[in-house]
Amino acid sequence: MPSAKAGISRGRLFAAAMVLSAAGEIARADVVDVSPTGFQSSVAVHIGAPPDRVYAALVLPSKWWNSDHTFSGSAINLALEAKAGGCFCETLPNGGSVEHQRVVSVIPGKLLRMRGALGPFQGSGVDGVLTWSLAPSGSGTDLTVTNDIGGHMKAGFGDWPAKADAMISEQVARLKKFVETGAP
Repeated sequence: MPSAKAGISRGRLFAAAMVLSAAGEIARADVVDVSPTGFQSSVAVHIGAPPDRVYAALVLPSKWWNSDHTFSGSAINLALEAKAGGCFCETLPNGGSVEHQRVVSVIPGKLLRMRGALGPFQGSGVDGVLTWSLAPSGSGTDLTVTNDIGGHMKAGFGDWPAKADAMISEQVARLKKFVETGAP
């Protein structure tokens, strides 16, 4: 097996960092670990608003999530029930629906943790844990998002770590912009 980061496109990581840089200060957008059975990425950013305000926006993904990363093509169809056992779900036309993740831990203003396989990972033997950690910092919030993915992918993980990191990095940038400006 090559080194942990050998299969990750530096160009994709640079693109993810540029997305966050365009939204303002970035601390980190990085795939931090890769193994044959999974990977972890982490994004950290400072948001110019207190944790309670950031958390209030975080639990309204229909306001800031990119519609390109939905099954229906519209983020307006996303809902998040911020309680243990709650669903990060999407309604589809003709009565369909998608469970993106299940909420497993909520500490308002401090932590939101969800479990499940997002997007293209749903069709594989993969599970994930997405943790949004908020900490007060001056008059703002330091937000760290950790995405842990593991399990079986028939053809291996290949460049999926970089793709998943870029998607999460984009959502973090959109949340930051939404909180700070009112528009994602």
